[in-house]
Amino acid sequence: MTGRPHPAWPRDPTPISDYGLLSDTRTAALVAGDGGIDWLCVPRFDGEPLFGRLIGGPDAGTFRVGPTEPAPPVERRYRQHTATLETTWAVGGGRLTLTEAMVAEVGGRLLPTTLIVRRLSAQNAAIDAVVEFDPRRGEHHRRPQIQRRPQGLVCQWGSLAVSLAGSPELAVEPGRPTRLTVDPGRPVTLVLAVAHREPLIHVEPAAAWDLLLADEQRWRAWTAEIDESLPFREHVVRSLLTLRLLTYSPSRAPVAAPTTSLPEDPGGGRNWDYRYVWPRDASIGVSAFLSVGKPEEAHGFLAWLLHASRLQRPRLPALLTLYGRTVPREREVPGWPGYRGSVPVRTGNAAAGQHQLDGYGWVIDAAWAFVQAGRPLNSETWRAVRGFADVVTECWREPDAGIWEVREPDQHVHSKLMGWLALDRALAIARTHPLSERRRRRWQETREAIAVEIRTRGFDPSAVSYVRSYGSQELDAALLVLPLLNFDSIDSPRVRGTIDAIRDRLSAGGPLLYRYPPGRDGLSGTEGAFLPCSFWLVQALARTGRRVEAVELFQAMLDHAGPLGLYAEELDPATGAHLGNYPQTLTHAALVQAALAIRDAPT
Repeated sequence: MTGRPHPAWPRDPTPISDYGLLSDTRTAALVAGDGGIDWLCVPRFDGEPLFGRLIGGPDAGTFRVGPTEPAPPVERRYRQHTATLETTWAVGGGRLTLTEAMVAEVGGRLLPTTLIVRRLSAQNAAIDAVVEFDPRRGEHHRRPQIQRRPQGLVCQWGSLAVSLAGSPELAVEPGRPTRLTVDPGRPVTLVLAVAHREPLIHVEPAAAWDLLLADEQRWRAWTAEIDESLPFREHVVRSLLTLRLLTYSPSRAPVAAPTTSLPEDPGGGRNWDYRYVWPRDASIGVSAFLSVGKPEEAHGFLAWLLHASRLQRPRLPALLTLYGRTVPREREVPGWPGYRGSVPVRTGNAAAGQHQLDGYGWVIDAAWAFVQAGRPLNSETWRAVRGFADVVTECWREPDAGIWEVREPDQHVHSKLMGWLALDRALAIARTHPLSERRRRRWQETREAIAVEIRTRGFDPSAVSYVRSYGSQELDAALLVLPLLNFDSIDSPRVRGTIDAIRDRLSAGGPLLYRYPPGRDGLSGTEGAFLPCSFWLVQALARTGRRVEAVELFQAMLDHAGPLGLYAEELDPATGAHLGNYPQTLTHAALVQAALAIRDAPT
């Protein structure tokens, strides 16, 4: 079959939640409902965009495979318990289906590190389709040098090369849509291979399809090990798969999201780069993986953290690169139009230089969960944990940026609680790990001092609630972690009062919550409801014996998932549109923890 040039039709911006995720656990692609890969960074999650139309506009490149004329999908799904995405369109009297995935398992074989397999198949009638292949590298949308080889088309930018092969063979020209006809029983398979500072390996389309099917079997085997008794198991499995797909396999570090600059305030400037690793968010994922019988994923993160923090230890950085290095400075990318006009587009993240006390609590709590699971810490890991606990004893009185990374430091009550948690869990670990008596006493004394200060300065008796910061009457949805800490009894009026006050005063309608009063963070513009907070509310209700309410809330949150079961960071309460970088690791980890809390709640 020979492709024929065909003019492209204009494309409207795709809603964030309509994008499907493809990933090989090294990088990720976002695929629109029209079959366009509008985001792919190479060679890693945090690399330069190869297809950047999502936030760079048409000049930033795309790889679209789908029907010739605009047609909304009639069905879109992941194959059960796999990372393979299927999109089906009704065209005339027939159906056109795009089946696609990235091959995750490439070790031990002569394969490219990144391999995307896309297959078009027709049912009931021959269907006209189009391939629009327009790779543009980096922020300047650089066009490639092009070669045609017997194995397919090769595009090159210095040390980066990309090949595109098809079966049947297609005469694809970068930047020019190519028309083809897909006949029933004769699928068209496209294979995109990426090489960076290594030989470009060509994979025949038939062999690539077999690799995709083999990968499916591995994902099904992985998900089969997840606890069968979990409530809402299918949703939990999809979230766990998403967490695994967003974990960078060479270092075992989970990226916060595979995107940058998807807006929290459409048309505004709340656009941040999330293609890095937040130890806090990753620690929440550790507990989730441990609780569903996936200790290897948890162990991988702790090993990464031990390596990544070594140069700045005992200080714990707020975020790090996938390899544990310093995050690039935050900068604006000139000329990029942004998603729906949301500028500036940014790379790097200034939060890397912030003091965030709460991170120590999350990380040490994850280490404690590992110990509770019957896996003692090795001497080097325990040494690192001791160092983190010592930092808390020294700096807990200082104002910090808090979990929400506000630009003006404050005495955040949630941060103090997590400082208390860091020492409480470190002392728990010390029951079975060596610790000097002098250090033990210092940790105990500091833990008690933090508790006294929180109870006297961080509580509003008139509202019967802990508050956002000392002396404030504002609330903070991060305080919904209270029932998990054993700081106060779960039956305490303070705990129950805090949960009820947050549910009432930070409500964004239905099951949705704002993380703090909108607009109260020193930045211009506003933002949506923060999705992890709703799952934290589910968790808090379940832990305090309100299981029926927790289940109802969880079910309501499932209605806010994207069509493929994926979640961004935030949601517009008025329109239901997902906002912020996508898909979001923290949201999916919070969903898993909420389901686990429902499982463990008294009936």
